[in-house]
Formats: sequence, C-alpha cells, structure tokens
Amino acid sequence: MERLKPVDVVIVGGGWTGLLLAKEITSRTSLSVVVLERGGAAARPPENATKMDELDYNIRLRMMQNIADETVTHRHSRKDAAAPVRQYGSFHPGTGVGGAGEHWGGVSNRFLPEQFILASHLRQKFGSEKLPENIAVQDWGVTYDDLEPYYGQAELMMGVCGKAGNIKGKLLEGGNKLEGVRSFEYPNPPHKMSYLMSLFQKASVDLGYQPYPIPTATLSQNYANPDGIKRPACLCCGYCGRYGCMIGAKAQPSTTLLPLLENKKNFTLRPGCWVRRVVHRNGKAEGVSYTDASGKEFLQPADVVVLSSWTLNNTRLLLLSAIGDPYDSTTNKGTLGKNLTHQVSHGVHLYFDKPLNNFMGAGGLGLGLADFEGDLNQKDAPGVMVGGAIRATSGGEGPIGSFGRIPEGESKSNWGSDWKKAAINWYDRAGEIMAEAAHLAYRQNFMDLDPVYTDKFGDPLLRLTLDWTEHEKRQAAFLTKIEVAVGKAMGAKVGGIARGVHEHYDVTYYQSTHVQGGVIMGDSPERSVVNPWLQHWHMPNLWITGGSTFPQNGSGNPTLTMLAATYRAADAFVNRYVKKPGALA
Repeated sequence: MERLKPVDVVIVGGGWTGLLLAKEITSRTSLSVVVLERGGAAARPPENATKMDELDYNIRLRMMQNIADETVTHRHSRKDAAAPVRQYGSFHPGTGVGGAGEHWGGVSNRFLPEQFILASHLRQKFGSEKLPENIAVQDWGVTYDDLEPYYGQAELMMGVCGKAGNIKGKLLEGGNKLEGVRSFEYPNPPHKMSYLMSLFQKASVDLGYQPYPIPTATLSQNYANPDGIKRPACLCCGYCGRYGCMIGAKAQPSTTLLPLLENKKNFTLRPGCWVRRVVHRNGKAEGVSYTDASGKEFLQPADVVVLSSWTLNNTRLLLLSAIGDPYDSTTNKGTLGKNLTHQVSHGVHLYFDKPLNNFMGAGGLGLGLADFEGDLNQKDAPGVMVGGAIRATSGGEGPIGSFGRIPEGESKSNWGSDWKKAAINWYDRAGEIMAEAAHLAYRQNFMDLDPVYTDKFGDPLLRLTLDWTEHEKRQAAFLTKIEVAVGKAMGAKVGGIARGVHEHYDVTYYQSTHVQGGVIMGDSPERSVVNPWLQHWHMPNLWITGGSTFPQNGSGNPTLTMLAATYRAADAFVNRYVKKPGALA
C-alpha cells in the first residue's frame, strides 16, 4: 500500500454535502482538502445533451452505482435470512462526482419544525403509552430555528423556486401556510403550471385544501447565486430525474459547487477511488485507505476525515472500520446502524379524457398539499401519528417508461394485441397523485454487516433489516383516501395503486432514494453517533454528513435539510474546530 503525502482534510464522497463542505473549507481557510469519489468524473451540461437516452438512463439506470460491484442484503426481521438485492428497485444510489445530486429531480422542501423534536412532540401529544410498540424516534439535538438560516443559504445557493407561505410569522396566499417560519421569500418564483397541475389546483381548492407550488431547484428564470454561479431557466424538456441537466438549469453539485473548487490550489478531487477503511488509532482518525480504478491500494493520511457518501455507504464504512458501537436490536444497546428509515411512498393512477402533454416537465414541477403532512386529526386518521405530503407533478414522461398505463378492465392481460391497443389509446392520458409520508424509526429496523455476502473486494455487504409496521399501513390507507378524492374531483377515472405500502417492505419497486439513519445525530453519545455539529462523539477529528445522520425521515425530500445541516457543520468546523481542535459538545 502506497502512503501518500498527508493533507489537512480528506472527504469521502463527492456529492452534494462533500463538495459543499470542501467549498466552505477551501474558501474560508488555507487548509488542504482532498475529495475521494469512487465513481467517475462529472459530465457537464454540454455533455449531458448527448445522454438523453431513456433506455440507457431511465430504464437501465446508467447513472447509478454498479450493483455488480456492491449491493446490500435485506431481510424483514432478525429471524429471517437475508438475500442480496440483485436489481435496483426501492432506491437508486448515484455514483460519480455529484452523486445522486446529478440525477435527482430537484424537490427542495424544508422539514417541518416538529420533525427535529419528534420524540418530545409525540410524547407530549399522545403520551408515551400510546406510541407504537418499539418506536425509536429521537430528537435531533438541533431545532428548526437552529437550521433556518442555513436552509435559506442552501436555497440561495441552488436558486430554489417557490412561493413562501410564512415569512416571519406573516401568512401569505399562494404559499404553504403550514410551513415553518421563513426569513425571506424564495430566490425565484414558481414555474408556470402544467395542465395536470391546474386540474389538481382547482380540485384541491374545491375540496377545501391548500395547494402550493412544490419548491424545486430547477430554475424558473435565469439566475445568478451569491457565489456568482449563473444558470439558465429550465426548458421543461422532461429529461430531469435520472439524468444530468443538459443546459444547467437544475442545481447539481457539478454545476453549482465544482466550478468554485476546480482552480483552488488547496483542493484536489480524485475520482475512481473506492475508500474501504477509515484508519484510526487511540480514538483518532489518521486517514483513509482506498483502492483506485487500476486496483492499486493507497493510504491517504489526514488530520481530519469527513464521510460524505450516501446513507448506506457511510454506515457500512464505519462498521467495516470498527468505529463506534454496533447497534443490537435485542438489547437496544449501541448506536451505529440504528434507526434505519426509508419513505412511506404511495400513489394512485389517474386517467383523463384529454392528453396531458406528459412529455414536458421538470423533476420538481408540481403542486403539493401540506394539509396532511404534520399532525393529523385523530378523528379522521385514528392511530396515524404523522402524515405525508400529497403531490401532483409533471416531471416529464418518456415513451418507454410511461407506456402501458391503462385503466383496470381495459385489457384481459398485460400483453398482446388488446393490451397494446389499450396502451396506445391511453398513452399521454395517464397521470398520478402520490404521497410521501414520514417514516418513524423503530428498534427492529437497523443496519449491520452481512455475515455471508461480500462485495467485489471481499468486504462484507451491508445488511438491512427493515419492514413496515401497522402504522405505515394506516398512513398509506388514510392518504390514499385523500388521493382518490382529489383525483375524482379532477374529473379523472381513478385506477389502481401506482405505488404503495404492501404487507411487507418490498425491495423490488421504487420508493425514493431517501434512506436515512445509521449514523444518527443527537444530544448524547448514549443515543447517537454524531453530535449536533455532525462531529463523531468519540473521535473528534471524524465528521459525517448527509442522510445517515437523520434520526428518522420526514415527509419531505431530504436534500435541502442535508445541505442546511452541512452549512451549519461548516460554520462550526471553520469558526470553532480549526481554531481549537477537539470535541465541540
């Protein structure tokens, strides 16, 4: 193994949070920073224009991690045998510089204030004795008010489009009046509405609900952010989710952060570097070991190590490196690997008598309802502790992925001439209303290393133990009723379930890449892995960013919260840790 020249900071993972932290450190200090990314280099907008291939990118998932190199195993409970996930279904982890931030859709909503104090909030509202069995939700150790300035900073950096509903306590028409208090309006106005959105808006208002534009990082107009990065307005080409933007209208790490780093003398980016261990001794991280694309092994010494890879990869790397106390669900002891959460995602199909022009759109283009996102009326939703955000979106539909959606009873089978005729008849007249609900953490849902299966290097795979409980099933049933009612009010024929919560958690169909937990944050080392500034409790020169630090998942998309927490961590690192290295809490 070749030992390289030491650096001040080594960051594992070149996605949103890794590049953001690198940008903050290199622009505010003279520290040398190396980012190691195991995927390839990022494509720029002109290159992405040649990659609008639906079969290659939307069906074959070209921008995702190679599942032949590394996957995960899954089981529903400790008594079950785990099996490897051989094809990506329920989540799509990105790879390469920019990570999932290159192929994301751009939805950029904030979490509700109660999400950050969820354990205290639920106990106060329901009483401990009425909470679900084995619930493991925790307070974050930070509050919405702590993160609010950083939420604004992230929105300005990405140029988020939207309409505020609550600025400094003043409620505003057209925005989400149920959101947390904001300091200022969104940097950019909402996009123009699609035909599907206009139907959704009228139906929602007629039913007494409060629709609002979904905040999105796909620009509604030309924009220059505070860092001087200029990007053009979105063309609504429809090639957004699972693609890199061909003109740069969608905020991506490669277009908003990487240009600020490339010419800095104290920054180095190394793609094709698969980090396999954090090297440590006597409670201090000393660097990382990695294998490059040619198979050669290196040791990168560093004064500070930051893990900024995807949720499952952060957790696995700490487990492989034997840092921290692995969680034991039978005793509820240990912290590393606990509180695995995903997203309670479901929806219904809608069929209309007019074309929707589904080929046009952008990843986050749509309207949402916040009426059922936080606390729910127990008379309407008995036993449902937290709800979800209901949405109608026009994300852009390709002819391959959207073909074949037909109402029930239109064909005797799902193939053949009758099916083809029905599919052509209903093509571009099929839509969807969906919901993403908060997923509570439970003692029985966790991550550890699989004792049987390994990756291409022979290292143990990460094992997910995860299943739905009665609470998630009640969430889905309640929100589906609302979706059906809105769909009918839109004048649509409401068909079958577009996505849903089945009897058991299912790894074969997509439920979002919003997976959280494993390296959770909190106010005590007895209950969490990192402190409120994302610094490891027992190894002060080791920091972790991203969704792995979330104690549980909110109903909203997590990217904006990850960035806000990273901005806050950057302030703590630069203003406190650099001046006096050591534990901040």
